[in-house]
Formats: sequence, C-alpha cells, structure tokens
Amino acid sequence: MNPKNLTVNERVKLLVEALDGAEKTNEALSNAEDVEAMVAVLLEASQKLGLALTRDELMKTPPIRDWIWYKSGGALVTVGDGIPRYQQDKFSGNLLYIGGGLVIALLFIFGILTGF
Repeated sequence: MNPKNLTVNERVKLLVEALDGAEKTNEALSNAEDVEAMVAVLLEASQKLGLALTRDELMKTPPIRDWIWYKSGGALVTVGDGIPRYQQDKFSGNLLYIGGGLVIALLFIFGILTGF
C-alpha cells in the first residue's frame, strides 16, 4: 500500500497513530515554542513515515488542525459567562462562546426528556 494513494484524512490518521507512544516526537511536540516549531516536528514525522503531508494539509486536517489551533492559544469551546476555560486563553480573541442561558435551557430540556 502506497500512503501517497490514500486521502489526506487517512494519512493524517496514520500519522496520529504513529505518534501514539513515540516518546521523542511527543516530547518535541510538547516542547515546541510555537506553532511553526510544532508543524516542523509533524512534517518531519510525516516525511519519515513516507506520508508526504504538506504544511497546509496539517494546518487544515483534524485532529492536528485542532492541536495547532490550541497550541496557538485557544480553547475549543467556552461555556457559561464568557470566562475562558483555560488561563492561557483569557486574552484569546478566537473563543467560541455558548451562552450560559442556552446551556441551562438545553440541560433543562434534556432533564425533562429523560425523567430527571
């Protein structure tokens, strides 16, 4: 099987599976100072595996896209009164806000439907 014949999502899945348990690569990812350093580590891992992933493909394909987005300082979702879930996100302008009233209403409806 030639990985280059696989879709981008399939190649990213192979990369993620290869990263599971790869101590040196995971350490390099966690110590990356910024997004560019993280992408460089991922591109090197992709090259070693023969997956031929590009920077653009990594930046646009989940879950790596989400790792990169989080590394640049944003929590995925903020629930409640707009207070960021993570301290490092308090100055992020990229927060997705779900109003506290909406969450409470959804929980109330869920409770009624399930008999709580």
